[in-house]
Amino acid sequence: DVQLVESGGGLVQPGGSLRLSCAASANARRPYYMAWFRQAPGKEREGIQAINTPGGRVYCSDSVKGRFIISRNNAANTLDLQLDRLKPEDTAMYYCASVRDGQGVAPCLPSNVETWGQGTQVTVSS
Repeated sequence: DVQLVESGGGLVQPGGSLRLSCAASANARRPYYMAWFRQAPGKEREGIQAINTPGGRVYCSDSVKGRFIISRNNAANTLDLQLDRLKPEDTAMYYCASVRDGQGVAPCLPSNVETWGQGTQVTVSS
């Protein structure tokens, strides 16, 4: 099984930036899609962005479009999420995920995730 370990979360002021990273097991398979999700207290887990092995992106959430960008290094088996112009409403636990392979699988749905990371907390506050 793939193991995913996130890092890079923390406390940042509104308007600031963070870069989240996710490292998968070195010998783990490369799923076609990997994705970032987040879950705020009292809310459902939501997809942010997904990216496939050729680098095609799926924008799951309009609320972060233009501010967050996902990237992937297939050789190193890592996944990043650059968060810019952060807002208090971006405060959440952020999760890296590998999406199960299959034709027509929607990568933004939590139900299609095969493996979750443990999460990293992002708090946006002055």
